[in-house]
Amino acid sequence: MRVLTEIQSKKLLKDHGIKTTKQIFAASPQEAASAASKLGFPLVMKIVSPDITHKTEVDGVRVDIKSIPEVIESYKSIISSARKARPKAVIEGVSVQEMADGVEIIIGVSRDSQFGPVIMIGTGGIFVEVLKDVSFRVAPISESDALEMISEIKGNILLKGVRGKKPSDIKSLVSMLLKMSKLAMSDESILEIDMNPVFVNPSGAMAADARVVLDK
Repeated sequence: MRVLTEIQSKKLLKDHGIKTTKQIFAASPQEAASAASKLGFPLVMKIVSPDITHKTEVDGVRVDIKSIPEVIESYKSIISSARKARPKAVIEGVSVQEMADGVEIIIGVSRDSQFGPVIMIGTGGIFVEVLKDVSFRVAPISESDALEMISEIKGNILLKGVRGKKPSDIKSLVSMLLKMSKLAMSDESILEIDMNPVFVNPSGAMAADARVVLDK
């Protein structure tokens, strides 16, 4: 079994037409500053390590970064925090990413020994384990399946727009679910895919974080 880093996972997803946040890998504070200049502000920075799956647990994430000095300080503090929390982990560097906003959704794939790939959607973000607001379908799924899945989660009300906010782009979310289904069906080496959060807003859907597990 092999767990891909966020950067590797997002590349795989992007290669299959799934939109993700723009990111640049940085192996030093100077590279992080250069990446920030290319991407613009505000930014998110995250630890990159094949041994660290849950980045927040090692204090390995910084958000809403708005200046080069902040980028340099964030790089140093992320590396320091990760090394302190996981001294034996291989730490490659930091991912510098554009910030996204919208309704937080989780989309995933798991491979069942009997049914094959199973597609999941739910209310995402940091409370996903607490809320357990999810819907499942066995792949392959159709457009009507995807729409039903979205309608079955309680977070659906947020996608429709609340407190004066515009409705989110449901079509783009349906498209993402269909692409995930197609990917899972086409590649038997994929055991799991976890995209959390996927930010959905009136302009579309975009995966801000991703984790892919392969069987080899």
